[in-house]
Amino acid sequence: MKTLPELIKELEALKVDTFGKDFLLTWEKTDHEIRALVLVAECLKRLHKAGKSIRIFDHGLAVSIFRDNSTRTRFSFASAANALGLAVSDLDEGKSQIAHGETVRETANMISFLAETIGIRDDMYLGEGNRYMREVSAAVAEGYREGVLHQRPSVINLQCDIDHPTQSVADLAHLKAHFGSLEALRGKKIAMTWAYSPSYGKPLSVPQGIIGLMSRFGMKVSLAFPQGYGLIPEVVEIARNNCLKGGGNFDIVPSMDEAFRDADIVYPKSWAPYEVMLRRTPLLKGGDSAGLKALEKECLANNARHRDWECNEERMKLTKDGNALYMHCLPADISGVSCERGEVSEGVFDKYRISTYREASQKPFVIAAMIFMSRMKDVAGAVRGLSKGRKKQ
Repeated sequence: MKTLPELIKELEALKVDTFGKDFLLTWEKTDHEIRALVLVAECLKRLHKAGKSIRIFDHGLAVSIFRDNSTRTRFSFASAANALGLAVSDLDEGKSQIAHGETVRETANMISFLAETIGIRDDMYLGEGNRYMREVSAAVAEGYREGVLHQRPSVINLQCDIDHPTQSVADLAHLKAHFGSLEALRGKKIAMTWAYSPSYGKPLSVPQGIIGLMSRFGMKVSLAFPQGYGLIPEVVEIARNNCLKGGGNFDIVPSMDEAFRDADIVYPKSWAPYEVMLRRTPLLKGGDSAGLKALEKECLANNARHRDWECNEERMKLTKDGNALYMHCLPADISGVSCERGEVSEGVFDKYRISTYREASQKPFVIAAMIFMSRMKDVAGAVRGLSKGRKKQ
């Protein structure tokens, strides 16, 4: 394991300039920026574990906007912001003037007078979430340019309809910790597969985030889903091109068994078909409850045809030495525990339960690193300064 000074020296060598920049999609970031992000997260985690303060602000807000339910990401954002010295304020749209017609550009400026960052989760509406984040970004950029805001807060994607960068980068950090380095991921096979769930409408952003990021590190990415459960075609093409550039391999296979065969990592996760999400958006926006109920009934019936897409002990035997690393963004649908039949058997999940908790524990530090890198002009220097700082009282 490298020492903290060695990690800082490695970070310094990357020479990244991320000051004032948003983090909206992983594939918009350079390889050096992704590597730097993982390094900063690792440094902050090391410092925190050693009992050293990672506080870099003495005032300011971290504004969160959650348009969907969340446990891990909500608390990860809050704990990350607090550890850095920011107060967290959650925008409750039901208690704001948005219901009275306040525009996005107006709201964005009104919440940003002393804000350092804005974290947004908007994954319900395909074609809308990432667009909304960019609208907020453009609004605060205008506010800063016109002198309304003293500084431009950075915007961080806490999950949208396209990508879930805080999750996928946390997963990358988990893989680095498990295998020893990012270089050790080269040639490793990761199976990103659909899995059965007794619910419908789960976002596409987790599988898209995984194939969009892991494909950059020379990995063999195997994507599996039943017929009709495809992802956004443009994102699949990004993953395919990433593998070509990075020396990895990308394939789409028709069965979970084929994806699991000789895999080093498996990531069985349910998601709604792309075509279903396209149909769902206008129904949600229009408040068509009858239409949504009909669509849900149709989709649950379709899901039920694929109840055999479960990560279980027999399938795990197909993996490399029968001992692949199981990953999940949580909460998983566990057969016999959280539901009658789900994404993963109780035995497999229980075997890897602590590992999935470790996977989740990376997220607060990844989010802290995203905020840190967007607000510090000299990232390596700022980390070095923290490493020489005081212990937490």
